[in-house]
Amino acid sequence: MNNIVLVHGAFVDGGHWEEVYKILKRDGYSVSVVQNPTISLEDDVAVTRRVLATQKGPAILVGHSYGGAVITEAGNDPKVTALVYIAAFAPDRGESVATLTKDPPPGASESPLLPPQDGFLSLDKAKFAAAYAADVDSEKAAFWADSQVPWGVACLSG
Repeated sequence: MNNIVLVHGAFVDGGHWEEVYKILKRDGYSVSVVQNPTISLEDDVAVTRRVLATQKGPAILVGHSYGGAVITEAGNDPKVTALVYIAAFAPDRGESVATLTKDPPPGASESPLLPPQDGFLSLDKAKFAAAYAADVDSEKAAFWADSQVPWGVACLSG
């Protein structure tokens, strides 16, 4: 089995997997990158399942951040042999991203979430790098902040 399906998190698109994609391809894996609309968890699970349907044989689902919630739901597909969570939400039955984030641990940094606009959330650009991209160079983090994808409020409670 050499199929890997990468699922991005909130506020970004599948392009954030580029470096991981290159490594996996170089190592001989067949890699697909999901482009979730991030409107609702249900929509994102449906898109991920459509990508799974194109796989020739079994696949490993890999999720980052909110993508963990997506792979948790899509992971019951018969083609899925493993779930990999990378700094990702791993909700249990009855949990959602909203329930997992409602009580931050003591001393956690202030959330960079801005108030919803038309049913979508975004991150404060000034706080984006520290909250979401602390391990990438500042130029790339600035680009990601400026190109962030609005994240549907409905994704929180799915």
